[in-house]
Amino acid sequence: MAIGRFLLMSGLSFFGLVGHVLAQPVPGLPDPLQRASGGRVTTVAEWQQVRRPELIELFTSQVYGRSPGKPAAMTFRVFDTDKKALGGKATRRQVAIYINGKTDGPRIDVLLYIPNHVRGPVPAIVGLNFWGNHSINADPGIRIATSYLEKSRNNPYVNLDCVVDNRATEACRGINARQWPLDSILGHGYALVTAYREDIASDVPATRFSTGVHTAYPDWQNRPDNFGTIAAWAWGLSRLMDYLQTDRAIDVKRVAVFGWSRLGKAALWAGATDERFAAVLSNESGAGGATLFRRGQGEFIRRLCTVFPHWYSTSFRQYMDKEAQLPFDQHEVIALLAPRPVYIASAEQDKGADPIGEFESAKAASAVYRLFGREGLPATTLPPLNSSVQGSIGYHMRTGEHDVTALDWRYFLQFLDKHLVKK
Repeated sequence: MAIGRFLLMSGLSFFGLVGHVLAQPVPGLPDPLQRASGGRVTTVAEWQQVRRPELIELFTSQVYGRSPGKPAAMTFRVFDTDKKALGGKATRRQVAIYINGKTDGPRIDVLLYIPNHVRGPVPAIVGLNFWGNHSINADPGIRIATSYLEKSRNNPYVNLDCVVDNRATEACRGINARQWPLDSILGHGYALVTAYREDIASDVPATRFSTGVHTAYPDWQNRPDNFGTIAAWAWGLSRLMDYLQTDRAIDVKRVAVFGWSRLGKAALWAGATDERFAAVLSNESGAGGATLFRRGQGEFIRRLCTVFPHWYSTSFRQYMDKEAQLPFDQHEVIALLAPRPVYIASAEQDKGADPIGEFESAKAASAVYRLFGREGLPATTLPPLNSSVQGSIGYHMRTGEHDVTALDWRYFLQFLDKHLVKK
């Protein structure tokens, strides 16, 4: 009773109070600087030439799967430009990416908002969305997504009553605008670039590998290191970057990749495999994203491989129920981003993503940042709830559940301003 009264009066939660006790190093965690052949990496050159390629191959073959490179026949078509979008605040651009160069083949629709008050080229934030480009803003000029759209009831993030026969309607415009604060993003001088996840790859087990990019590479699934949906989304993010390199309005040296939840897993892998991304923002990416499997908290590998069998490669299934014996863990994916800045965000009540595991993962990745002479995560214990710590690795845990909130974006933009804004 006394503890509860203290917590109420102080504005703390029990989780916030005990977090510092629970956030402890995880026994048996692989050393990201330990070479496969023995010996420890001691120089940046050794990391770049030996250890980093080892880890990329390990996670490619054992977790995410092997993705194709940039398609030789891929083409881009700008089908919309409005220089006075959002009441004159931005230039809206929409681009169709034809993966195999054929207009009747797989297509990714890309939506860009470029701030008009900043002289270009401008930095950008690239991220996939969950419910179609039309969902991030009520702008009537956005093309309605034509790919499959889930029809789930009681969705805590959006009202999907607008969906008819698993397709979006005009009523779906802006249904997820709350999670995409365009005014703040544009106000900080960043362009926003987004595409719909289902344009790239199916997130439905029944139709896995039968839509999007997977249709262009049918033979790639007949192997244990087949590229799953997470890897396909990451691959798609790189294709968005391919387009941005042709757009003079964007400073391609200052492009951050963002993702929330399962799309946060994809953002981390995109950042790890594509060094053109200058920074990574991971929001509650959890298991297979930022958190540590070895903690045995949140989602287990068995659940990932059975409930979401399309997410990862077939080879990942050999590790079900073997979290403690993994020859790798997710802090090494974060380490693959070094020395580029990465922000890991958690939510107190998001037990499925294991927020403490995300913090410990960021902390364990810091050894590689220190190799580069960077600070890494500037904290050894959990920071207070709703406060941010920011080195080359940033972290916060906010109150609340699995979501993307204004507080998350406040810290993301603060972090990017620190690292991507030209001084």
